Amino acid sequence: MGIPMNDNIHAPTVPSGPTSGGVPRDLSKLTMVDLMQEKERIEAELSALSAVLTSHGVNMNTSLTTFDGFPRDDIDVAQIRTTRARIIHLRTDHKEVMKHLEKGLHEHFASLQRAQAAVAAGGMNGTAVQRSNLGESSLSDAEIIGTPFAKVNSVVPGSPADQAGLKAGDTIRSFGNVNWINHERLSKVAQTVQQNEGRTIVVKIVRKDGPASNDTTELSLELIPRRDWGGRGLLGCHLVPL
Repeated sequence: MGIPMNDNIHAPTVPSGPTSGGVPRDLSKLTMVDLMQEKERIEAELSALSAVLTSHGVNMNTSLTTFDGFPRDDIDVAQIRTTRARIIHLRTDHKEVMKHLEKGLHEHFASLQRAQAAVAAGGMNGTAVQRSNLGESSLSDAEIIGTPFAKVNSVVPGSPADQAGLKAGDTIRSFGNVNWINHERLSKVAQTVQQNEGRTIVVKIVRKDGPASNDTTELSLELIPRRDWGGRGLLGCHLVPL
């Protein structure tokens, strides 16, 4: 909810002019680690800018004029327009970063498959496997695809999440097609849930074998979002980003 327009002295603000620190033009020269960091930076700024709009009680589509075409005097129209323009710009940058990130992942796994095929054919005798544009801070396969990005904070008994087998403390590696690369601060998880009401979503989790144990078990659960289970929401669980 937005705060009252006559009491917004603590509302977040954004610069009125162009901001620095935009996406580097030649993304193809960035390592996967650099691309990940750029993705996180953009998403953090988008989240902050969304908070600015919310503080004014508007969104990207709210009209900034009165019914007879004059600028509204109950909101800071200039700041909102600047914020919206920056959001549009950042969304474009985010798409570019994600495109290069996904391309890098495809190239990385293609190189791994070629290397594995060569080993199977006896053409390689070592463990050296070419890494695709990962740089010195190389990421393993599990880190790239299966890094947990959210934790189950609580599960309501009898809920769809409970029936699927989710437990508090589980960490989520993938939620349908959503993973740590594309979850966008869990917004994609919410979108997946909304789009799959009544349909099965495969959720891959990591669960500790005991409170004092460092051993974990990987599980693949089938979750069906639905409204008629007697509680709030479609899942009946609370997720927090890691």
